[in-house]
Amino acid sequence: MSDDPSSTRRAGVSTSPRTAAMWAAVDEVVRARSDELQRPLRVIDLGGGTGGLAVPLAVSGHDVTVVDPSPDALASLRRRAAEAQASSRVSAVQGDADTLSSLVGRDQPDLVLCHGTLEYVDDPATTLAQVAAVLPPGGILSLVVPQRAGAVVARALAGQFAQARAAMERPDGRWGDADPVPRRFDRDGIIALLETAGLTTTRAHGIRIFSDLVPSVLVDSDADRAALLDLERAVATHPDFAALADLGTSLHVIATRA
Repeated sequence: MSDDPSSTRRAGVSTSPRTAAMWAAVDEVVRARSDELQRPLRVIDLGGGTGGLAVPLAVSGHDVTVVDPSPDALASLRRRAAEAQASSRVSAVQGDADTLSSLVGRDQPDLVLCHGTLEYVDDPATTLAQVAAVLPPGGILSLVVPQRAGAVVARALAGQFAQARAAMERPDGRWGDADPVPRRFDRDGIIALLETAGLTTTRAHGIRIFSDLVPSVLVDSDADRAALLDLERAVATHPDFAALADLGTSLHVIATRA
């Protein structure tokens, strides 16, 4: 996928900095794996909801199954896929991680997306084990979870210093009982969970390093959004600034099954 904002729109991806940062992280993995296999990918999007990632992937030629417990979200997914003329490549299945094994026969997924989902499940370790069980050797998990450090910085910059301290110290990484995020993760903790599930982490980096902190009025044009996304990518890969990526609001982890 090109970095050109117009091409992002044609794929059906929101051009908001937050969504664009997430798509950029996924698109890189998808292109690399597709080039390696020399064919379109079979993708399962666990908790994929209304298809914010699934439909653009289908438009790009990949076959995507969205597994989500919400019938309303899946109905929106079907409408979105139809509008993008991608219905033939998108399947909607009502279910959760417990449903995964029933979806997979000989055609195991090349890639499982688990974005914004692990923080909501009752037992993250069990969910990761269920994901690992459906991946073939060499299969990839793309995991995005909320990152504790990013919440600490964001609350402090908002002047909520007690909430920042709470997010730092509470085991669940929440800044208080009113926090809409039920759980946040640390890099070492999530890597340990993946290893227990039989998955090897190949890459882990923060995303949305600046996009959740910059006022929206400062990124109201395609050029501003593209520049912000380019800055996010540069910081995440620059050896002198790698520590800044640990402050991203979200953590993107790529793991493979041996």
